[in-house]
Order: sequence, then structure tokens, then C-alpha cells
Amino acid sequence: MRSRRDLRRINALMMNGTLVARELRRAFHGNPPQAIMEIGAGDGTFMLRVAEKLASRWRAMDVVLLDRQSLVSPATRQRLGSIGWKTQAVAADVFAWLAQPAAPIFDAIVANLFLHHFDAARLAALLALIAKRTQVLIACEPRRSGRALLGSHLLGAVGCNDVSRHDAVVSVRAGFRNQELSGLWPTSGAWALREHAHGLFSHCFVAARAGGNAGPTGNAEHAVL
Repeated sequence: MRSRRDLRRINALMMNGTLVARELRRAFHGNPPQAIMEIGAGDGTFMLRVAEKLASRWRAMDVVLLDRQSLVSPATRQRLGSIGWKTQAVAADVFAWLAQPAAPIFDAIVANLFLHHFDAARLAALLALIAKRTQVLIACEPRRSGRALLGSHLLGAVGCNDVSRHDAVVSVRAGFRNQELSGLWPTSGAWALREHAHGLFSHCFVAARAGGNAGPTGNAEHAVL
């Protein structure tokens, strides 16, 4: 539980919520989509931070929070609901859930500090599944760099415990740089890819269907590609 609190602190230091909110606005040209999913969503507080940054205009949203464990608290659901975001928490394996023939199509899928947990082969398989289920993927991951590694060793200064400090170092070493995620994205289909450093410690990857017309698919339960 303390490590999850530490993770919220680390997200704030990395400014990941600000980055994801900005990329969502950019992907949809300021026009709110209808259905978003976060994979590896944990307790849902990261998506809550994103929702709060978008709340002035993005109010009628369906959001699915997918994680292997059921961790989203009633308080988090209530706060999302107060913004106008209808929340569904799903406890499932991301590979199995996305591979279902009946799995919905989402306007956007968000991954925050999640993709670096997989080796290249598993990650390529995951990205291929994501490409079939969304118009836009926004991923915010650890930046694999000397500066980020140094920062991970200094997290004790902001109160992070030993587990969080260990995980941060491992995560940076497993992170991304250059165009590594772009190289694993499926080559079929027409996609516009952007991949870049963000701030001091983050690495951002955005995949959007080419044409610049990412927009609402409609109800996530019935959307088709």
C-alpha cells in the first residue's frame, strides 16, 4: 500500500498525468472521445488525475480500468463519477482480455508505466492486440537514460520506501529510448507514430490511425473498426 502511494508521488514528479492529458487533447483535436481504456490501471488514481485535467470539457466519458487485480476504490469511482466519467473496473489478464473476439473498440487506450514490464516478444504481441482495439495508443514509460537512473537512486529524498526505490531503478533499466516502441508496433495498417523524451524521466509513445481524424467510435460496447 505504501508503494502505491509512492507510485502516485513518482507520477507527479514525472508529470505523466499532464503528458497523457495533453496527448489526448492533441489526438482528438480538443473534441472529447467517448470511450477510453487504461491497461495496467492499478488503483485508478492515475486516470483520475488525467480526468481532472480534462474535466472542463471532457465530461461524458466511458472509461475502463483494466488490471490483473481489483484495486479501484469506491472513493476513486465516486470522484470519477463526479466529473461525469462512467467507470468500469475489469480484473483480467491484459493479453486474454484484448484477445477476446467480443472485446470492445476504444477511442483511446492509455498505458502508464506498464509496457516496460514485458520483454520485446511479449511487448510486440501486446502492441499488436492493442492496434486491433483502438484508434489511439498513448504510452508514458520510464526513460532509459543516465539522468533518469540517477533520479531513481534519489527517490528516498522524497520519502519513497526501499521497495519503491528498488523498483524505480529496475524500471529505468527496463525503459525505452529513441524509437524502440515504434520498432515493435505492427507494420500492417496506416498509423502515425510519435516517440520522444518528456521532461527529465519519461518516454512518450503515441500511435494514431493515419489521417488525423481520430474521433469518437460511439458506445465502447458496440463500436466497430
